[in-house]
Amino acid sequence: MAQDVKQLRVKIFDELSKIVDPEINTTITDLELVDEVDINNSHVKVDLHLTSPFCPAVFGFKICQDVHDNLLKIDGIDDVKVNVSNHFMAEQINNQVNNSPNPKKPSS
Repeated sequence: MAQDVKQLRVKIFDELSKIVDPEINTTITDLELVDEVDINNSHVKVDLHLTSPFCPAVFGFKICQDVHDNLLKIDGIDDVKVNVSNHFMAEQINNQVNNSPNPKKPSS
């Protein structure tokens, strides 16, 4: 089981390294914006911060939505929660991203 989590973590960070901050065209891993990745079975929670507390909200939404959507593409991950902190619209970003459709779950 520990090996499975390790392999999943590698896949997660591979995906995170593909996500680019659209304002400065640099990956979020190169910018060290990812604070923590918590894996609990098939559920993943990603804590991150943006480049500044007043980073344009459209870029914040884009980055967080990309994290959510890209990680859901990984086999073995059924749910992703993104928690952005230190941003003036953090609550709105978190709510919108975390309530966005999950293609792995049937809609009701």
